[in-house]
Amino acid sequence: PPPPPPRCLRLSMAAPLSLRIGAECPVTRARLCRLRLPHQALHTPVFMPVGTQGTLKGIAVPQLEALGCHICLGNTYHLGMRPGPDLIAKANGLHGFMNWKRALLTDSGGFQMVSLVELAEVTEEGVRFSSPYDGEEILLSPEKSIEIQNALGSDIMMQLDDVVSSTVTGPRVEEAMYRSIRWLDRCIAANKNPEKQNLFAIIQGGLDAELRKKCLKEMIKRDIPGFAIGGLSGGEEKDHFWRMVLLSTEYLPREKPRYLMGVGYATDLVVCVALGCDMFDCVFPTRTARFGSALVPWGSLQLKHRQYAKDFKPIDEECTCPTCKRYTRAYLHALFKSDTAALHHITIHNIAYQLNLMSSIRESIQQRRFPEFIQQFMKRMYGSADKYPRWAVDALSAVNVKLE
Repeated sequence: PPPPPPRCLRLSMAAPLSLRIGAECPVTRARLCRLRLPHQALHTPVFMPVGTQGTLKGIAVPQLEALGCHICLGNTYHLGMRPGPDLIAKANGLHGFMNWKRALLTDSGGFQMVSLVELAEVTEEGVRFSSPYDGEEILLSPEKSIEIQNALGSDIMMQLDDVVSSTVTGPRVEEAMYRSIRWLDRCIAANKNPEKQNLFAIIQGGLDAELRKKCLKEMIKRDIPGFAIGGLSGGEEKDHFWRMVLLSTEYLPREKPRYLMGVGYATDLVVCVALGCDMFDCVFPTRTARFGSALVPWGSLQLKHRQYAKDFKPIDEECTCPTCKRYTRAYLHALFKSDTAALHHITIHNIAYQLNLMSSIRESIQQRRFPEFIQQFMKRMYGSADKYPRWAVDALSAVNVKLE
C-alpha cells in the first residue's frame, strides 16, 4: 500500500461558520441544527438543489428564493471551464454573477473523474482533463480547484478528492483514500480566504470499513469547518451504502456539519437523517422533472402518460407550490408535448417537494416525534410494510426504529 501521509499538526482556523445543535432525536442520530454561513443562516437537515452552471435548470433565482431555498450548489469544473473564474470574479463572485444573496456551496470538480472518466487521467499532481468543449487539456490540481473556488466566493468549498466509483474495489480505493488526505492538506494550504470561505474535507474509502475509519481518523485531525461523506451513491448496493454512512457519522465530530454527497431520493433523505447526516444534494429532483416526473408523498407521477390527459387535480392536492396552486395534471400533460414550460412548472414543484420534506423532518425532530414521522412517511410512500425496501428497514433498525 502507499505510505501513510506525514503526521499533520492540528490545523486550526477561525472558520466563518458556526453550528448550534438545537434538538437531538432521543431515539435515532437525527439532529436539528442552526448553521451560520457568511451569506445565510439556515437550519439543518437541509437539501441543497444543484445549479451546475450558476443556475438551476428550469427555474429562476427569484422563484428559488420564493420556495424558501437558503443554499444551493455550483459546479467548479463546469464554471471553471465556462464562463471561467476571471469573469465570475469581476462580477463579485458567483453570488453577484447569478444575483443570489443566500448561501452557496461549490464542489471541487473531483466528481467529474467518475462522470467524465474517459476524459480524465489522475496523478499525484492532480486530474488531467480534455475539455468537453474544445478538447484542450487542463490540469485540475488541489491548488487550482481552490483558486477557482476562491474566485467563485462560495460559502462552502469542497476539497479536491481522488474520486473512484463506489463499485470499484482493490488497491485503487486505498490509493485514492490516502491521496485524498494528501490533497486535503494541499487544499488547506492553498485557501486564500479562510476567514470568508469554509473548506470541507471529503471522507473516502469506498465500501471498505477499515479504509473509511483510517480516512476519518486522519481527516478529523485537521481542524476544518465541516466534513462530507463521499464516494457513495454511485450504484453500490444500498445495504453497503447505509453501513458506510452509519460508520461515518459514528466517527465524525458532533460539533461539525456532516454533508452526505449525492443523495436526493426521499426515502434516502429520511433514512440518512436518522443515521445522523445534516446536508444533502442531488440533481435528481430537477433532472427527473425534465422527463415529466413529478415527486409526490406516495412516489412519483409520470405526467406524460395518457392517464393524466383528463385529470383535473393538481399534482398533489396538499402541496402549496405555485405549480399545484395554478395548474392541473391535464394541463401539464398537454403542455409537456408542446412546450418546455411544462418542465419549468414540474421543476418548481419538485424543488418545493424536497424543501417541504426537509422542513417536515426538521419540525418533527424539534417536536421529538421524528420516529413517528418516519413511520408515517414510509406508510404513505410504500402503502404497506411488505413493500418497504429491506435496506431501509435494516438501516432504521440500526438506529432503534422498528418499522411497523
